[in-house]
Amino acid sequence: QVQLVESGGGLVQAGGSLRLSCAASGRTGSTNAMGWFRQAPGKEREFVAAISWSAGSTSTADSVKGRFTISRDNAKNTVYLQMNSVKPEDTAVYYCAVLLWGSRTYDYWGQGTQVTVSS
Repeated sequence: QVQLVESGGGLVQAGGSLRLSCAASGRTGSTNAMGWFRQAPGKEREFVAAISWSAGSTSTADSVKGRFTISRDNAKNTVYLQMNSVKPEDTAVYYCAVLLWGSRTYDYWGQGTQVTVSS
């Protein structure tokens, strides 16, 4: 089992910045990658960004490319999402997730943290 706890969400004005954190605990030794997803009211959950745990290679959704950056601290088992130049359409509940080696879909999910961007 892997437990994930997100933090850092809140209310921010458009054009501002926010940094989300996700701390993993438990059986983290089989982590292949960690990702951030978001779900806005009335919409499906969508991919935001992901990072491979060993190599640190990243993937970012086109909607946030150039504004959001994912990073990790292996020693702390923590992944971050730096959100810059936020827009009202970035308002959503943000979830982090863990992809284990050998899995095709993300295996564990956090409880989510609310991000609200005011115009």
